[in-house]
Amino acid sequence: MMKIRTLIVDDEAPARNELAYLLTSFPDIECREAGTARQALELIRNDSPDLVFLDIQMPGRDGFDVLREARCLPDPPLFVFVTAYDQYAIRAFEKNAVDYLLKPLTSERLKVSVERVRDLLGGREPGADPQPELNTLLAARPESAPLPRLTVERNGRLQLIDYEDIVYFELVERKIVVNTFDGSFPCHGLATLDDLEARVGGAPFLRINRSAVVNLNRVKEFSPWTGGKYNLILDDDGSTELTLSRGRVKDFKQRLGL
Repeated sequence: MMKIRTLIVDDEAPARNELAYLLTSFPDIECREAGTARQALELIRNDSPDLVFLDIQMPGRDGFDVLREARCLPDPPLFVFVTAYDQYAIRAFEKNAVDYLLKPLTSERLKVSVERVRDLLGGREPGADPQPELNTLLAARPESAPLPRLTVERNGRLQLIDYEDIVYFELVERKIVVNTFDGSFPCHGLATLDDLEARVGGAPFLRINRSAVVNLNRVKEFSPWTGGKYNLILDDDGSTELTLSRGRVKDFKQRLGL
């Protein structure tokens, strides 16, 4: 049986885990995962997967950016969208002959998608584009579309950074500080954590206490602490420790699928 090398791209770890689990029902599917557009493009370039299950709505560079760059490669993979878009957007995908999975996923719908993928890959000629109709979809979203990035103050200048590069936000002396792998910088244009929560709604960020918002993809481990609180350890160079307040524990576990 021909193995289908598959990449799951989604910024939400529970969503990746769910799809990976459902795909265990298909013995010809071999899975890898990526949580950001940057990781996805690196794996696509280096590993040349046959199939990519691609989430569209991701902070920073989104699924369309992955699609656009990956399709410039000599042998692009087959793409199946995994989306929470509304019915109008889904009709646009259908019109362009793009297969899609609507969240929440079902095993029945996934089976249909995998069977279609098998047919497309089985009849694919070497060097042929399995989804030429994707060019129409990409053309409807111009290259000049602005990327949703965050503005910070760095060395006296304003700089745009991708959300995927952010480890956590913290409130320091009434100013929001953005902590990344490259350092800590004052946030420009957002005055309160309430404003910040409104900006990053739907992204993998969670308010964990009065003064911190964390990127859930950067939580390395966590453990119970005193008074119903939890201690979070992040995956930055300093293994930063933050406190998850008791009132936020339920939301935290739900976001992680626990």
